[in-house]
Amino acid sequence: MFNGSRTYSPLPSSLSSRASSSSLPAAPRRPPRALPRHSSLLAQYSSLFESYTEGEIRQLISALVERYSQAMNSGGHELPLFPKAGNRMKRARARHKPCALKELEVSVSELGLGYESDETVLFRYCSGTCDAAVRNYDLSLKSVRSKRRIRKEKVRARPCCRPLSYDDDVSFLDAYNRYYTVNELSAKECGCV
Repeated sequence: MFNGSRTYSPLPSSLSSRASSSSLPAAPRRPPRALPRHSSLLAQYSSLFESYTEGEIRQLISALVERYSQAMNSGGHELPLFPKAGNRMKRARARHKPCALKELEVSVSELGLGYESDETVLFRYCSGTCDAAVRNYDLSLKSVRSKRRIRKEKVRARPCCRPLSYDDDVSFLDAYNRYYTVNELSAKECGCV
């Protein structure tokens, strides 16, 4: 079967037979590469993904799937690795918009609260970053998390753009003519918490 005394030759078999028949010295054998420690890389990625919300991760995955399907439909067999510089700049500007109140007109069914209704409501929500609101607490928490002192708890090491107060209650009729009132639905004022 296998003879344990065989040594690895970096040359293909056709070349190694010629090399052994000639008077060439044997090529030095390169030691195998040591595997890099993945714990630090995994720690970096895990802390990166813990800083995102579930919605942001879903948005990232859907964008990647969309890019992949566009590349495959256009005849390409690889993902476009380098997007246009213009798109990159747009994303960079979008990432640094301050926390602000935004609004969107949606149907009651689209709110995901389990009500079936065609009525529309003005849904106000908070969006933006809170980089200017980073405090010593946030910096210290980020440092402690990076040193893996906090492992199991889900904590955010940066302030979030959240509602500080809510609009008045919203009332509507569902598809079966039942009357409902929902409180704390739309944001009235946003801030970094």
